[in-house]
Amino acid sequence: MTHRRHLLLATALLPLAGPALAQDRVTELGPLRIVNPWTRAAGQGMQGGGFLVIRNTGATPDRLVSASSPAAGRMELHTHVRDGDVMRMRPVNDIPVPANGEVSLQPGGLHLMLIGLTQPMNAGQTIPVTLRFERAGEVTIQLAVQAAGARSPGHHRH
Repeated sequence: MTHRRHLLLATALLPLAGPALAQDRVTELGPLRIVNPWTRAAGQGMQGGGFLVIRNTGATPDRLVSASSPAAGRMELHTHVRDGDVMRMRPVNDIPVPANGEVSLQPGGLHLMLIGLTQPMNAGQTIPVTLRFERAGEVTIQLAVQAAGARSPGHHRH
């Protein structure tokens, strides 16, 4: 009877755990966790931005040093900087990932720049991107393509 009661309790709690676990799309690379990679829809020949969170569960800092994708002629690591009253994109050499910390690549901040798209990026598709880290090495992730005006993963503009 006691065993059955525990089984029922565990089964009752599963729906609570399920959605929380399903929300994050995570790719692991050693101590690094690449969480919820996404991009916005864009046409062939245009540019696109890649957004994600990099969590470092290790005690040693790392750096994202480059990215590449068959969907783009080239990729750069970018940030936004204020130039007077205007925000401008600027390339950066690398993106530091602090030990036991995280860095967010998001609209209006640090991001991946896909330049010269070799194909359209349509909402609902995924785009492969290979990330290269100084210490952890490289990993291929899938950017989930959101609607053109999306501000975050899974957010659709109405």
